[in-house]
Amino acid sequence: MSSADPAAARPRRFLPAGPLTGRIRVPGDKSISHRSIMLGALAVGETRVTGLLEGEDVLSTAAAMRAMGATITRETDGTWSIHGVGVGGLLQPSQALDMGNSGTSTRLLMGLVAAHAITATFVGDASLSQRPMGRVIDPLAQMGADFTASPGGRLPLTMRGAAPAVPIEYRLPVASAQVKSAILLAGLNTPGITTVIEPVPTRDHSERMLRGFGAELTVEVERDGTRIIRLRGEAEFRPQRIVVPGDPSSAAFFVVAGLIVPGSDLVIENVGLNPTRAALFDVLRQMGGQIEELDRREVGGEPVADLHVRHSALTGITVDPAVVPSMVDEFPILFVAAALAQGRTVTSGLEELRVKESDRISAMRAALALAGATVTETEDGLIIDGTGGEPLPGTPQGARVTTHLDHRIAMSLAVAGLASRAGVEVDDTRPIATSFPVFEGLLEGLVAA
Repeated sequence: MSSADPAAARPRRFLPAGPLTGRIRVPGDKSISHRSIMLGALAVGETRVTGLLEGEDVLSTAAAMRAMGATITRETDGTWSIHGVGVGGLLQPSQALDMGNSGTSTRLLMGLVAAHAITATFVGDASLSQRPMGRVIDPLAQMGADFTASPGGRLPLTMRGAAPAVPIEYRLPVASAQVKSAILLAGLNTPGITTVIEPVPTRDHSERMLRGFGAELTVEVERDGTRIIRLRGEAEFRPQRIVVPGDPSSAAFFVVAGLIVPGSDLVIENVGLNPTRAALFDVLRQMGGQIEELDRREVGGEPVADLHVRHSALTGITVDPAVVPSMVDEFPILFVAAALAQGRTVTSGLEELRVKESDRISAMRAALALAGATVTETEDGLIIDGTGGEPLPGTPQGARVTTHLDHRIAMSLAVAGLASRAGVEVDDTRPIATSFPVFEGLLEGLVAA
């Protein structure tokens, strides 16, 4: 079934159902899951992964790595086994690589293919096919890869890798972990030193995991915070045992739900708190949110804790644009928290949200306004005047929020429905499966607890 087929849409009205209580464990981190499959496929020997997120996006990555020679299987206990082909060993895929809705899979795999003497065609669903790939094409072309893309640098796209590729020094024009990672992955099979200069730090899962598999990678931090990342190519990877922590982006929906639904008191277990990912929780605390870290620990090189969340009276703030790279995917759910806060919340520096699965600034303004929130759209953000803790009116009968096939908009508005009078009707819940297949079940379990 195509997720773009409107005839098969699954609308749902998310209704207020009382306090959220109990304990839940969210699925594995999507960023780490993607990278564990990709890097495991480049190691010689067996890599074993537990806690992998089994959403459609990650399964698209697994299918693509199988198509290029890796043997990837899921065992009955949920452990994934990956037998890799070695750095430089990717094989020519026999058909187009279907990326579904996954921009991460597409951009990172373009990096891998760029330094192999193979040709690959990338296709995706209607939403992914609207997303520009130019910011990845530019540096990879400098390394020697050749591209034939649809207008605007979009999918479908065919690329021919270069072997040997040319090492480059590349300064990121826009903060993007995906672009950084694509260049570093291309650098793995490129002789010499590939350098990425990152003026604004972004999530560092690639750097952590590349080192873990045996890449020679250094990070130099300059006085102004600029990170200079150097990778020596022609690496030999060693297989690993990987435990994937819970995804903070998935935990975010339940954290906000706990904060805005009166009487809620819940614990979200095993949440990854990598400092390049967890800024949302700091912002919510600045707004007055009660979020306590329990049993902070380290799992597979990543900081992890259980989060104890209680209903809180939130206050609007001006969000510092410097935190954007550390919570870029969490702004849709932050907008929901802001809609229930006392006073005004101002966000800016969010241009990146306009080229996500949808234009998340415009889409969230329209969605929240339909649910009764007071929202103003600016060029690079939203200004939201909250209800002071009063429930949102909800969407009128017969009206549905348009999610634009964007999983985070669907889940954010589902949470808004819990803190509304009449509920919020979402036009299609199917996109949720791309990142969080068990979202609705977990939500229902907390309400019934």
